Amino acid sequence: MGYTPRLKEQYVNEIVPKLKEDFKYKSVMQVPKLQKIAINQGAGQAITDKKFLETSLEEMSTITGQKAVPTKARKAVSNFKLRIGMNIGARVTLRGDKMYEFLDRLVSVALPRVRDFRGINAKSFDGRGNYTMGIKEQIVFPEINIDKVNKLHGMDITFVTSANTDEEAKALLTELGLPFKK
Repeated sequence: MGYTPRLKEQYVNEIVPKLKEDFKYKSVMQVPKLQKIAINQGAGQAITDKKFLETSLEEMSTITGQKAVPTKARKAVSNFKLRIGMNIGARVTLRGDKMYEFLDRLVSVALPRVRDFRGINAKSFDGRGNYTMGIKEQIVFPEINIDKVNKLHGMDITFVTSANTDEEAKALLTELGLPFKK
């Protein structure tokens, strides 16, 4: 058979039974699961510096293992010299095996490399079971060569779950390895 990520096996074999027992679900299908991870990066400097967006797209593709797509401006803002349709950011949506691989690398390698890291904020849930966190520097990912980085920029990472409440989503993400502050 084919390769399955370590975190996906752990989810099926350990996390599902534990969450089913903790939240008294009647069926395994009621247990919340991670549906996708959306990574977004605003590149406002791309208005003046076209090379910045290319570098940003390349770095994000390297980090996620999937091709990044540029995001376009929806509104024109004259103060920022911004027109509708200009490329102002990059985004990637991960699903399936790539999603579990990215989450594994984020938890085990990237987050411990963050300076003065004491855990991620547990208050960033949206009320529907989704969680968003920000990373200030892209160099915490080992795939990025620090010598080739011209400018540090961050990114937002959103974990979309099938959970109905924030409590269920937090339990799922904690079991998947996200280190929340106590």
